[in-house]
This record gives sequence, structure tokens and C-alpha cells, in this order.
Amino acid sequence: MPFNEIPQLNPPKFWRTQNFKIIVLVIVFSLIFGFLGGLVSSGYFYSSAKDFLSRFNVNLGGKIDQAAVNNYQPQTIQEEAIISVVKDFSPAVVSIIITKDVPIMEQYYVDPFGDLFGPDPFGLKIPQYRQNGTEKQTIGGGTGFIVSADGLILTNKHVVLDAQADYTVYTNDGNKYAAKVLAKDPAQDLALIKIEKTDGSFPVVKLGDSDKLQSGQTVIAIGNALGEFKNTVSVGVISGLSRKITASGGSGSDFVETLEDVIQTDAAINPGNSGGPLLNLKGEVIGVNTAIAQTGQNIGFTIPINQAKRDIEQVKTLGRIAYPFLGVRYILINEEIQKSNKLSVSYGALVQRGGQGEAAVTAGSPAEKAGIKEKDIILEFNGEKITSDNSLSKMISKYNPGDQVSLKVLRGDQELNLQVTLSERS
Repeated sequence: MPFNEIPQLNPPKFWRTQNFKIIVLVIVFSLIFGFLGGLVSSGYFYSSAKDFLSRFNVNLGGKIDQAAVNNYQPQTIQEEAIISVVKDFSPAVVSIIITKDVPIMEQYYVDPFGDLFGPDPFGLKIPQYRQNGTEKQTIGGGTGFIVSADGLILTNKHVVLDAQADYTVYTNDGNKYAAKVLAKDPAQDLALIKIEKTDGSFPVVKLGDSDKLQSGQTVIAIGNALGEFKNTVSVGVISGLSRKITASGGSGSDFVETLEDVIQTDAAINPGNSGGPLLNLKGEVIGVNTAIAQTGQNIGFTIPINQAKRDIEQVKTLGRIAYPFLGVRYILINEEIQKSNKLSVSYGALVQRGGQGEAAVTAGSPAEKAGIKEKDIILEFNGEKITSDNSLSKMISKYNPGDQVSLKVLRGDQELNLQVTLSERS
């Protein structure tokens, strides 16, 4: 054999080797067992997911499982209480729709040059608008709740503020009723309206005691969220008590009111929720939802129901809200006011003129008849000390016209005890 010839080997082809056969068998068995394992695990996952979603009234077919809704078992005592409250009292929560005749504006065009150069010589047209009749349109919405079986409804004053508007109440069962505004509270954001029906009585809420509330207590808000989603439920806690806020009606509204002693909650309150109830876990209304903080998150405010009870009773008995009136202008004294005015006390109500020179004591008022004068300091109202947290107006609101109350007044260095009979605020 020549030295430059290399012997050639002829090995068997790779796919004929034992190693190749082993690799093929491994791949085949992996595919078979992988398929079987995937089939089993996907079936288990589907069953588990279906069971889980059924707790929330959803199935994988995209439809509500009504049987699951009816048979759902609450997971906690608190959840059970919330569901019970919503079922029992949602029928007494109503949506209020506000409609009004608004102008129909018609657009037309004018030639800025008139007939100066003949009819429309440059093809210039300026759009103008003119009124062409009116049409009834929905301009807003709110919430209320029925407080007596004959159709008396409590809501916010700012919901029914427009005397030229019409108000329609939609109940939870889909019926609608024309509503009549009976009374608006002159000092609080509260009002009462009335609906009528001849075929029976309306469902009503239960009123609780807002003086017994605690921060951290669970509460439920129900309302016509955004004026579109009726009987929307949200849950939260009482975040604070005895807040003082200045509430406004929002863009385009001149409604501004200072509210004292209101409840703060983190239960979601949206536009349209105004006038709806805030309830405790016993199903008792403890407040009337009235305002939200625009610059914060989950900061809503509610008027305590105890402040509304007198309005309800007066409308039932008198047909109107009769508000007590004393007849003084004042500023509440604190340490800063005491220092700047060189006063001898750091509490009470200093009787003084208004910023535009309005009289400190209203002519012919109970205050004038009792002998109260400008620069007097009212220290106590019927035995209650007047402070920044316990204002004079807050105390007066607890009484009725005709009630006789005692005032402790500081005039210079002399303390006086005066008797006053409250009149009715016009």
C-alpha cells in the first residue's frame, strides 16, 4: 500500500445506531406523557377556576350563574351583614333625575360686509347663534331615600335647588314618579321631597343614632353613582367625626354652604351619590352623603342623620322646616382672636358687625329683645359652653322656634344671664 494512501473507514449511519433509537424513544414517551399531564392539569385548573369564579357569580361562559347567586354563602359575618343590609334596604333608595327646559340654539351665518360690496362678494361667513325654542333635557341626577311609607324622601338641598327644574324619582323596582319639593333646610344641605302612589305603601329605611358612631366603624353607601348607575354599593369605614367643611355645587353652580359636625368616610361617594344613605351594619341610616374632596382620594362627607330627624318630623307635622333664629353676627373666639382683640376669655361668641357693615344684632330679633349688644361675648347657650368645636349656630340648630333658652353673656367685666325666646328664621 502506498504511504500516501489513507485507509477509509465505513462506519454505520447515525440513525442506525443504538443511541439514536434511545433518543427517539425518549422523545416519543415525553410527548405522550406531556400530553396526558397537560390534559389532566388543564382539566383540574378549569374545574378549580370555575369553582372559584362561581363564588363571584361569574362562569367561564361569560354569563351570570343565577343558581350560584341564589345559593351563594357569605364567607364572613361582616360580608353576610353587608349583603343583608343591601338586600333589605336598597328598595328604599331612589334615584332622582333632574330635567329642565333648555334653549335650543340654532346656528346661522352672516356676511361681515353686509351689502357693502354686493351679496357676499368675498365668500366670508361668520357663524352666529340664536334661540329657536326650548326642549326638555336631563341636566343632572342625585339620590334620596324613603323615610315614610307615604313617599316622603330625604335628599340633599343642592340636588333639588333649581326651582325651575322638574324632578323624577325612579325606585329600585323600575317605576318612576313625579316628585314635589316640600321643604329645603335653610342652614343645612338637606331637603325633603314627596312622591305618591295609590296601590300601597313604599318601602322605608330605618334611622339610626349618629351620636354613637366610632371612627373605624364599617359603613355602607348606596347611591345613583354618576347619575347613571343606580343603587351602586360601596363599603368603607368612618374615617373621622365632627369635621367642618365648605361645600359647593361644583362648576356652574353658586351653591356654597359651610357644614359643621359632618362625618368623614372612605366609602366611595361619587357625583350622583348626593342625598343617598350611609348605613351601619345593622341596616340603620346614620348619615346623608353630601360631598367629596376633589383634591383627595376616598374622602367623602356625610351629614349625621340626627341633624335631619328634626327636619323630617317638622315636615310631617308642619309641612315645612321651621328653623330657630337668634339674630346675632359673631365670630368664635380662640386664642388668636383673644390676643388680637385683647379679650379676657379664649372661648365664646364675640358679637360684632359683618364685613360689609351689617348690624351685629338684627333689629327686632330675639337677641335684641333680650338686650344683647355689639361686643358682648356669649359664653354659654342653655348651659353649653361655646367653643370652636361647639359653635353657637350648631347649638341653636338643636332647638325649635318658640323654645326659651338661657344665655350667659360677658359684657366688659360683668357676667349676665339672659332669657331668650327663639323665633322662626325666615
